[in-house]
Amino acid sequence: MTRLKWQKLGRVFDPRDWSEGRPWLHEFAQAPATLVRETYVRVYFSCRPAPDADGQYVSYSAWVDLDRNDLTRVLRVASQPVLKLGELGCFDEFGTYPFSAVDDGERVLGYYAGWTRCESVPFNTAIGCAESLDGGETFSRLGAGPVIEYSVDEPFVMSGPKVRRWDGEWHLFYIAGRQWKLVAGRPEPVYRIRRAVSSDGVTWRKHNVDLIAPRIENDEAQASPDVLRRDGRYHMFFCYRHSEEYRNGARGYRIGYATSSDLNEWHRDDTAAALDPSEDGWDSGSVSYPHVFELDGETYMAYLGEGVGRFGFGLARLEAGL
Repeated sequence: MTRLKWQKLGRVFDPRDWSEGRPWLHEFAQAPATLVRETYVRVYFSCRPAPDADGQYVSYSAWVDLDRNDLTRVLRVASQPVLKLGELGCFDEFGTYPFSAVDDGERVLGYYAGWTRCESVPFNTAIGCAESLDGGETFSRLGAGPVIEYSVDEPFVMSGPKVRRWDGEWHLFYIAGRQWKLVAGRPEPVYRIRRAVSSDGVTWRKHNVDLIAPRIENDEAQASPDVLRRDGRYHMFFCYRHSEEYRNGARGYRIGYATSSDLNEWHRDDTAAALDPSEDGWDSGSVSYPHVFELDGETYMAYLGEGVGRFGFGLARLEAGL
């Protein structure tokens, strides 16, 4: 498989530069995903205010607009989260993360993982859907419940939605939890990549199989599956990590790559992804949560660095491959 070649453009958004007057944007710009417009590229991300007195976080989704002619230039940042948190007892009462938006006629549909707090494990998540009637500025839920929820063979941690539309059909790539693993008394989630299809973007049919086989260990965790179609083939970028001690650099997130001709059988070759941590700087500890998009004849990747997006996201431009 041809090794891809990326040119890193650096970190383009740091939430700390825009937190004044936005207490909900204290830190983090996680899981970037784009919506391309005529003069700008809107990048949705998830952020957090400072933790409460008990050290508990909530998370919100917001956007930053980048100049289409210079993606390293920030034009504006949302003045408020794009979606309010869910009501008492709802699946998204404590957070919306991540957020993926797609045009649907005169509206924009946004898919997100809503999370709630638990007692024996830190959280659980399900996938919700919201719509925007103002071009993607703000969103409102289609309903109080999720569109992709837990099931018999997907019992928890339904997250990471990325949506694509090909030939009139909707494709949702997401992750589903396999187990909670106790590591030094702390529960750590293990999750794998899955797929669902829909004719309307609301009612989904799950395929109920893991798409990508583990490589580094049996309990490898995989996240942020994003797929491009080019010349009749599908190219998936995702991230993966060890199940234990993954918060340090050596066992932390890395970006993987796989190809398919039918969306069902995938050939994995992480060496071809070719976007590794830098020797120093903001993305030296890890690289994760890739989102790939095409713009004016070029292919770009938005991704996270050290701290899984705590201090922003960066961009890279594809120079060779695919």
